[in-house]
Order: sequence, then structure tokens, then C-alpha cells
Amino acid sequence: MKKNQFIGILILGFAITVFGSCNKSNSDKGEKSISAINESVEDCLKDFDFLVEKIQTNYPGYNDKVTNENRSQLTNLEKEVRQKITNYPDSCIYYLNEYTKFFKDGHLGVRRIWSDTTENRQKLEVMGISTYGKNLYVNVDSLYQATKDAEGIEGVWCAYQREFIVTKDGKKYVGVVVNQKDWKNGQVIFEFKPVNDSIFDVINYSLIKDEKTFKTKASLLLNGKLIEFQNDRIFVRKSDSPIFDEALRTSYENYYPNVSFVAMALDDSTFFLRIPTFAENTANELITKHWEEIMTRPNLIIDIRYNGGGNDGAYRELARLIYTKPYDVTGVEYYATEDNIKYFEDFIKKEEIPKEWIKRNQILVEAMKKNKGKFVTHPWSIGNNTVRMNTVYPMPRNVGIIINERNASSAEQFLLAAKESDKVILFGNTHTAGVLDYSNVRIIPFPSNKYQVGCPLTRSKRIPDNPFDNIGIAPDVIIPLPATKRLYDKLDEWVYFVKNYLGLLNEEKKIL
Repeated sequence: MKKNQFIGILILGFAITVFGSCNKSNSDKGEKSISAINESVEDCLKDFDFLVEKIQTNYPGYNDKVTNENRSQLTNLEKEVRQKITNYPDSCIYYLNEYTKFFKDGHLGVRRIWSDTTENRQKLEVMGISTYGKNLYVNVDSLYQATKDAEGIEGVWCAYQREFIVTKDGKKYVGVVVNQKDWKNGQVIFEFKPVNDSIFDVINYSLIKDEKTFKTKASLLLNGKLIEFQNDRIFVRKSDSPIFDEALRTSYENYYPNVSFVAMALDDSTFFLRIPTFAENTANELITKHWEEIMTRPNLIIDIRYNGGGNDGAYRELARLIYTKPYDVTGVEYYATEDNIKYFEDFIKKEEIPKEWIKRNQILVEAMKKNKGKFVTHPWSIGNNTVRMNTVYPMPRNVGIIINERNASSAEQFLLAAKESDKVILFGNTHTAGVLDYSNVRIIPFPSNKYQVGCPLTRSKRIPDNPFDNIGIAPDVIIPLPATKRLYDKLDEWVYFVKNYLGLLNEEKKIL
């Protein structure tokens, strides 16, 4: 993404919420039930047609990726997705993303719009029984005593200020609310269908009348002490100690495995920074705050593992700190479609945006209107492809950046800039994600307002000769130690490997 860009990077993934989209109650019969199913199919097919049209007309990578050789493959995929939606409309979002995956672009994808807030619920008909069809009342204390040491899914589960039980209703395993905002004790929120002993397909039920079910998965971890809902949160099997439960849950929660910023001196020679995201300004603030400590040490470690991007302005101070010489950058071109032009025109009308952005985008809109259907370089960027900074700082002399496969987007843009520095060495054991060729994502809601697609606005000028997507950046030095999956604020073996490497490198430079 470009420096000071206002458009956020879309982070893809699925989440579960306390309210799902759900199907009719099990007691509904006959024509009314058939009508609900048909309406679900119709809504999803409309959303799918909308998605196909928006990608065809607005995705800047469409003509690069859809060729004579694979066009029939895409056509067949569209037919397959429509058939799957017709057969299984409650899995709509998965089939929408099956289509976007054809383009192999981490910036292009669909996610659910979570609109079941308390305010929205007041406008909807809220039922006393969830769309599972009935409430269940279970003696929680008895279930707890019987299952507190169990390894199966039955038991009492808790996280945050939420608590539910999993018990059997006939042959079904169901999740019944004990304590949860906007829900009442006894209401059924989940149904678990075993895939094997530790993995379950999950149906999510709702209190909203006529809402449709949606599906996800759940896994039992740590011999049944934890249950993780796919790509979302972890619940712990309740024990006699709430402190123990929360400590265990937070130690294993891995949706964001590197969530903590860290800035600290490791010794007199090395300063350490962990930067888990560029979605906020914290990295710049940490550099400013610890400037003197960094400047008095020859070695700097920057750990950006699991940093999936954000915006380029968030690494401004890091780039200034490690700079050694001028270097050329590859710019981007804006795809001048009617929708994209309207997006910028609407953005200009927003009262809260800075005045300098208004002028910048007005000039861009004028250029796009003159070149509809083509790619446009922002007039202010033409001929301005070299980065020059005023100062090359003597310290730090050696900069080790720790990377992994989850680095993407603006994190990769930072790494491309870092590789231009004579001070920098990249450490890791695999390539980064490779998500940069099509960027600057705008969010487009679907007609149903249940989903939204993130669609890039720009194409890198690397295309087509030097593609980056799904290739990424390789480390300069392979770390031969096992990777740590959950970092939080701890220092692991990788950090100490890089520390020792830079220390020896510094000693070698002193000798030379």
C-alpha cells in the first residue's frame, strides 16, 4: 500500500458470533418452510451474481488472471457454485469465497457483516426460543461434576463473560446458553456434529425469527480442556478456578498469535522491537519513545512475525531508522472503473477527511474520468519513483528482521524497503505470504447486506513481468529452530538466534 494511504487492508477470515444466521424453527412445516428455503437460495444467488459482476468490472487483476486457457475453468466454477448454493444455501459464504479463491489474491475475499447488534435486534422479532426449535434446561452443577475431567465435548465451557454447556438432546450434541448477553439460560445456540473424536461441524442458531443457520467447525484441544471455534475464539472447560481457566484459555488462543507490541533492550548491544501489525500508529510511537535507547546500540531486532499489514504510514519511522541509500520504488496504477471513480467521489464528500486528501483524490478522479476502463498513475506520482531521506544514522549498524509466512501486504511493502538497506538481514524459515500485486482494498456490501467483498483498487507496476503474489519474500538467513506459534510478548529461540548472529556480526565488523 502507498504511504499515508487512507484505505485499510482487508483481513480475511471467518468468525462466529453470539447470533448466527439461522433457518426456520424445526416446527415449521409445509409451504411456509419451502418458501423460506427458496428465499434463502434466491438471496444467495443474487449475492453471487453481484460478486461475479463486481469482480469482472472492478477487480484490477481480472484480465491478468482470466486467460483463454482458464476461462472455461472459471465458467465451470460459476456453474458449480450456483449448484452448491441451490443445494446448500446455509453455506453461502463458503461458496462465495470458493469463487474468489480462483484468483489467488489474499486481498480479494468475502466476509460476513455482523449486524446483530442490540440496536439492530430491537428492529427485529426476537424469539424466546432459538431457531433450534426448543429450549433445554439442564442441571449445570451435575453436568459440571460429571464432565470436569472428561476429554469429550460434553461439559461446561466458558470464555470472557460467556458460558454454555454441551449436552445431548437425543442423539444430538447441542450447546445451551448458561450466561451470555442477549440470551437466556436454556436457549440452544449450537449443534455439534462429530467429524471424528476431536473435530465437529457446528450449526449456529439464532433468536431472530426467520434467520438462517450458518456453519463453522470446532476442535477439541489439549485432551478436551479447550474447544476452538474455527478461526475465532477458544473456550475452556470450566474448573473450580476462574483464574486458572482464563490463564489457560489466553495461553492457547491463537487467532491472533502475535498480539503484543514489545520494545525493550536485550543488553547493552541489542534493542528489540516486536511489531505485530501496521494497522495502527504504534510502531512509529515506539520508535519515537525509545529513540535514544536504539541509537546507542549497534544491533536492532525487528520481529514482524504474523504482521499481516495495515498501511504504509505506520512504518514511517522504521524506514527512516534503517535507511542507508536512495532506492527506486515500484508504484501502482488505479483501475478507472465507474464504481471506483464513484468510490473516490463519495470519499471526497466525507467531512472528517483531511484537506490534503481531498485535493489528492480530486486530481486522481479527474485523471480516472479521462481514462475509463484503463489503468491510471496518480498525477502526483508520475516521475517520483525514488526514495531519498536526509540522514543515514550511524546506529544501529546491524538490523535483523524476523519474518514468517503470515507477513502480507504493507508488512511486505516494508520488507521490500528494508531490503534496500545495507544494514538489514531478513531471518526466518519460509517465504512471506505474497500479497502485494493488487492492493488498496475497498469494501463493497452485497445486496443482502449479509456479506461484503474486499476488492483491490490498484495494480502494481511490477505486473506482468515481475509478479509478487503467492511468491513473497525469502529470508536471507534460514533459522533452523522450530517456529513458535504463539508469541504474545515472550522472547523465543528465534529472537536469541538473531541476537547471537548480530552480536557475532558486530564483532566481525570491529575486527575488519
